[in-house]
Amino acid sequence: MGSVELLPVGRRVAYWRGRRKLSQQVFADRLGKSKSWVDKVERGVRSLDKLSTLQEIARVLRIDTAALVGQDAAPAQATGRGDGVERIRATLSRYEIPLGKPAGGPVVPVDRMLRDVGYAWTTFQYARYQQVVNLAPALLCSAQRTHAEAQEAGRASLVEAYRITAALLVKLGDVELAWLAADRAMLAATGDRELVAAAAVQLGQVLRALGRARAARSVMLSAAYRIAPSVIEHGTPAELSLCGSLLIQASLAAAQDGNESAAGELLDEAAGIAEQVGDGCDLYRTGFGPTAVDLARAAVAVEVGDTCGAIAWHEKATARSGWRWLPAEHRAAHLLDVARAHLHAGDVGNAARMLTEAERTAPAEITHRPVARNILAEIAREPRRTDHDREARRHAQGAE
Repeated sequence: MGSVELLPVGRRVAYWRGRRKLSQQVFADRLGKSKSWVDKVERGVRSLDKLSTLQEIARVLRIDTAALVGQDAAPAQATGRGDGVERIRATLSRYEIPLGKPAGGPVVPVDRMLRDVGYAWTTFQYARYQQVVNLAPALLCSAQRTHAEAQEAGRASLVEAYRITAALLVKLGDVELAWLAADRAMLAATGDRELVAAAAVQLGQVLRALGRARAARSVMLSAAYRIAPSVIEHGTPAELSLCGSLLIQASLAAAQDGNESAAGELLDEAAGIAEQVGDGCDLYRTGFGPTAVDLARAAVAVEVGDTCGAIAWHEKATARSGWRWLPAEHRAAHLLDVARAHLHAGDVGNAARMLTEAERTAPAEITHRPVARNILAEIAREPRRTDHDREARRHAQGAE
């Protein structure tokens, strides 16, 4: 079994099917699937990321679901995604512009470049991560050429291209490369208060993902108070959204560092700013507003081990009208946080329900994020079945 545990999920299915002496056709019939579907799963062409499907396969094979899912099991898209990330890495490794040798190719006009960046952000917020992986290398090259041609007018599109790339790489778990993208964004933004603050939001995400909580809190607070208006009521929506988003990042860093009281104080400060902004603005793609602050309170509660608090803030946030206005990736990421809270409480059924809801909201959150794979593995290893778990399975099966 030691060697089997090292196999991808599809190969594990093939192994256990062989052990049970089932042909692909018989196995497919028992699952209610086609033989072609089984063949694609076993070859790794089709991914197995639905909890309900994994549980049904395990039932037919008469094994525990944990035998199919492990920390080492990667989604079927991992190979293609890895190739895309390597192209991003190659693009970020170029230094033609600071060396005075912009990469060859047509120069995209500033207005079109801004539209291209806007499209990439929208694609990211819909959680179409593989599409963003494919877009990012060309987007970065074009933004660099545009900036080289028109440094002031092209600065915003270059900063935003780096920000998108950093946000994407954090999602994919390639944090060291994300740090490079965030650092490039900060450097490109130098001299523009709002762009520096926007780039700092991604820098905060990267530093927290790297486990550098104290550094993240310090940098976030410096950036927040630099963009903060002297009188909150007189601040522009952009200033307020950026300041509030940076305070949220600082609070999450404080919670990660074990300072629950500081995290709460920072969120209280962000909440006051959020009331001035309201929900639904999404300036600089921050999604900042009262609902975002409530979601951050839930995330802080998960971080400090306050399971009841996390679930209470989740229920409050999702009851707001602003919940529906948040991007799909933001909502799905929050649902993964709540799934973690339920797991910490030993409530596997509700953890499965949150995972299923996240999958319906943004499937790529499950297929692309390492944290989602870990949650899925923990749920699969739990032998108990609850009413909530069965309900989650029915929901997942209905979505197939």
